[in-house]
Amino acid sequence: MGKAIEKVNSGRKRSRFTKEFKLEAVRLLELGEKPATQLAAELGIRRNQLHKWQEQMRSKGQEKAFRGPGAKPLSELSEVERLRRELKRVTEERDILKKAAAYFAKELP
Repeated sequence: MGKAIEKVNSGRKRSRFTKEFKLEAVRLLELGEKPATQLAAELGIRRNQLHKWQEQMRSKGQEKAFRGPGAKPLSELSEVERLRRELKRVTEERDILKKAAAYFAKELP
């Protein structure tokens, strides 16, 4: 029970790459002039990461690939997702108003 939990790569900092870097890396991979292993070594990344980027670009397209963290813009949310968010917000507002009404009803003589 007293054993401390140690993270596997606690001293390692996670690398972040720009969208332009990823697009260029995938372009170089698809040119086929160099093997993926050699290209990945020259770019300082893992070979499987290069293939993941390639797959992401194929599945989502160049414009939507590598968007980064964060919520999607409202224009890209599906109607169901948008309605669920709105329902959650309205439900929270209703609950707050119910509590406020109960609080003020107690104070009336």
